[in-house]
Amino acid sequence: MVTKKEMRHILDVIGGMFPDAHCELHHSNPFELTIAVLLSAQCTDETVNKVTRDLFVKYRSPHDYLSVPLEELEQDIRRIGLFRSKASNIQKLCRMLIDEYGGQVPREHSELVKLPGVGRKTANVVVSNAFGVPAIAVDTHVERVSKRLGIADPDDTVLEVEQKLMRLVPKDEWTITHHRLIFFGRYHCKAQNPNCPACPLLERCREGRKRMKMPRARKTKEKTGVTLPAEE
Repeated sequence: MVTKKEMRHILDVIGGMFPDAHCELHHSNPFELTIAVLLSAQCTDETVNKVTRDLFVKYRSPHDYLSVPLEELEQDIRRIGLFRSKASNIQKLCRMLIDEYGGQVPREHSELVKLPGVGRKTANVVVSNAFGVPAIAVDTHVERVSKRLGIADPDDTVLEVEQKLMRLVPKDEWTITHHRLIFFGRYHCKAQNPNCPACPLLERCREGRKRMKMPRARKTKEKTGVTLPAEE
């Protein structure tokens, strides 16, 4: 695993590449954000935004989602993967918000994960973006980049990746780091076609070294400042 000093370098490089990284799911309040993140599971933000453009006009409150038959809501989100189960979860979530939270999305992470369709990642996104609570949500991009750069081990679970990032990243940078890692993975270090030739972190990247057929560099000796030759 990387040291805090090495992590600082990674954060600074990615921060320089994507200083304005942000949540790309369109929303205007915590409730809309919760619905959007729920819909985004195994689906691109771009597709979710196309669907929610009309969805958030038709449905503005938990009551609105419960005022239509489940089949109608399914049709409204049918372009989204797993739309049937997501429609069911949305209505269950809305019923729970009304019955237990006065129709409002709870601010506490522990309460958010009780909602149908809301897992740890979704709760982290909501608390950080809607309520300003520092959090790192590990989606597919964050997980991939963390493992490629050696921040996490290849067989780490999503929770283990999150815990390692939380230990290495200053707490006041958790949310912006989450966004920047997503941007880095979405627009630069892609799953299938990463831009390895132009990557400023290529020396750190397990995948990049394989693709570019580079040997793994051995660490510099701290005391002498002498860099050992690359391993063959």
